[in-house]
Amino acid sequence: MEYLYILQQALMWLITIFWAYNIGISVCSLIKFKEKPLLVDKEHKFMALIPAHNEEKVIANLVESLKKQNYPKDKFDIFVIADNCTDKTAEVARNAGAIVYERTDPDHKTKGYAMQWFFNKKNEEKAEYDAVCVFDADNIVDSEFIKVMNKKLCQGEEVVQGYRDIKNPSDTWVTAGYALFYWTMHRFYHLARYNIGLSPLLNGTGFMVKYDLIKQEGWNTKTLTEDIEFSLINISKGRALGWATEAKVYDEQPLGFKQSWTQRTRWSVGHLQCFRYYVKDLAKSVVRNKKVMNFDGLLYLMGMPILIVTLALLGVNLAIYLADGMTLAGLIWNYAKYIVATFLLPPLTGLLTLLLDKRPVKPMIKGLLCYPLFMGSWILINLKALVKPNTTWEKIDHVRDIKMKEMT
Repeated sequence: MEYLYILQQALMWLITIFWAYNIGISVCSLIKFKEKPLLVDKEHKFMALIPAHNEEKVIANLVESLKKQNYPKDKFDIFVIADNCTDKTAEVARNAGAIVYERTDPDHKTKGYAMQWFFNKKNEEKAEYDAVCVFDADNIVDSEFIKVMNKKLCQGEEVVQGYRDIKNPSDTWVTAGYALFYWTMHRFYHLARYNIGLSPLLNGTGFMVKYDLIKQEGWNTKTLTEDIEFSLINISKGRALGWATEAKVYDEQPLGFKQSWTQRTRWSVGHLQCFRYYVKDLAKSVVRNKKVMNFDGLLYLMGMPILIVTLALLGVNLAIYLADGMTLAGLIWNYAKYIVATFLLPPLTGLLTLLLDKRPVKPMIKGLLCYPLFMGSWILINLKALVKPNTTWEKIDHVRDIKMKEMT
């Protein structure tokens, strides 16, 4: 029995320290710091890159929004990778004004592979660009995006994530769940870390990378979450990523729970792959660089282990109860603490985010009420990924024909 009590206390303290650290960092999102000074003052040349697989229904809107950037037209080019397409993506993109590269490799379908292939092509061509901005085909982009990223480049930033907003936040309770999740992460994870010199993470789309990094290091990702992987690679090398709230890109989210389950399962499997490939590199970087940023990146990978630790703690509490070392009231109290944290705190945090960002609450009420279900399902998704990690990439269909003028 004594060993169970010791194990209970050890697991409880581990969970408490993990979440106390993250909550403490989150508070830093409320602090405003002086903007970084410009190191140079120039209009850099950008490449807007769109990897696309069967996206004929939405890609024209993205190209159109990029053509309307408030930035000199001779200072950026729009490229589309028509990746293993069986529809008219390439034709639609060309007609819209993009430069299209067509790729066929049915054994390597992910965005990471497509980007590797494309950058190898551009390096062979000795293409001259200062930076590349990457978008998903279902995006639409605010007219100030490249201008804001140019400023970040002038400030010395090398990898910068823009603000990934949502096209369809109030369509269904699922899209509302995505919106609340992203808005909360943007403020309390990414912005908070950027404010105090730690590193935010890439969000899959709407980000900028200095082209010299691509030429020198390539885009050599191998997991299902190439954005997180690229982030962790840079953090392990001591390079903090940047954050640009004003560089907005709007992303379409799945309408139904089945599609959401598939997508989030892929993300969870990708996170497990990142843990497998990069936990040692990040641990070594903590010892080598002795920076909080490296430790913070390592801690990001601990999300899945902390879930396992939490479930183990619940099991230990049950074992203590069954051994008559705890009353039923004590068991219920111990379970209630974690149930409340999992199912009640997320909608309260989501509501706080809406208020801080001055977004309308009324359209999101149904989403807030269903948010515990959305977040709670992550537990099952993560457990499924642990037990049966399916590494097959599955496409999420994008069908919403939304133009930039509808978002303003």
